[in-house]
Amino acid sequence: MPTLLILMILGAIGYAFWDASRAAAERATELGRNACQAADVQWLDQSVHAIGLRLCRLPNGWLGFERSFRFDYSYDGVERHSGRMVLRGKQLVSFVGPVTARVSMLQPRSDEAEDI
Repeated sequence: MPTLLILMILGAIGYAFWDASRAAAERATELGRNACQAADVQWLDQSVHAIGLRLCRLPNGWLGFERSFRFDYSYDGVERHSGRMVLRGKQLVSFVGPVTARVSMLQPRSDEAEDI
């Protein structure tokens, strides 16, 4: 009987870990897709790949996991670039990925100085 109880507890812990991992991967997928949309780049493979897992202290003081994910994107559809994000629990703590160039309106050059 105690063996069965231990197996049930281990099964519950395994399921909780798997469920938290899937939730983190779905959150990373959403963040990667939104970042690529905001930067107007093509999000390749439509997925993220888990590349790291480590134990860390969450902001609330409890122990939790910090998960690293990689995703690919392309500016022109030819070259492939890799992005990376780190989630601590459900919170995004690091992001390296597509950025969009911001072009500001340039003022025409005037030879005459203008007093303000």
